[in-house]
Amino acid sequence: MPFEPLVTGVIETALNRLIQDDVQFVQQVARLKGKVIHIHLQDLDRNLIFVFSHQVDILSQYEGQPDCYLSLKLSTLPKLKDQSRITQLIKQDQLVLEGDIQLAQKFSQLITDIKPDIEEWMSRITGDVIAHTVIQGIKQPAQWLRNEAQLQQQRLATVITEEWKLAPNGLEVACFCDQVDDVTSCVARLEQKMNQWIEKT
Repeated sequence: MPFEPLVTGVIETALNRLIQDDVQFVQQVARLKGKVIHIHLQDLDRNLIFVFSHQVDILSQYEGQPDCYLSLKLSTLPKLKDQSRITQLIKQDQLVLEGDIQLAQKFSQLITDIKPDIEEWMSRITGDVIAHTVIQGIKQPAQWLRNEAQLQQQRLATVITEEWKLAPNGLEVACFCDQVDDVTSCVARLEQKMNQWIEKT
């Protein structure tokens, strides 16, 4: 099987499964029925054509004229929900848009709203307890890595300020600021006395 039909088939199956899991998404797809959206993904230099009927069919090639053509990077897609940003994206060369702008917005809304619940999917195969255990097992190492990264940052800051003396620590900065304030006050008082002396003479 060629690579592109395999990829589009996997995306299509996953997307339709997610849509069927939520009545809201089913209604959003129903509003797009009969529409064709051609997406050119600049990051990958690939085309995805979304054909809406009772479900979503995804093709890599399409001979007809789409209702909407978009050429963009994946990161730009969620920004289309805000109509006020579309002109700005076009001017910044982040988006090429031909056809129905509102259709592009509805499509963007659908794609960005769909978030897979991995735990829910797994529970259908393995049961609730195993699915929850596996997902928590994945989350805990990720949290540990985040905590470890923060700890290493704190250690590096301590080494830089305390051991290597490459930067002042917080107390030294505060002390320096206090000294600057004292000098400023002293200069202001001296200036005031000089002005008074000048006025007397």
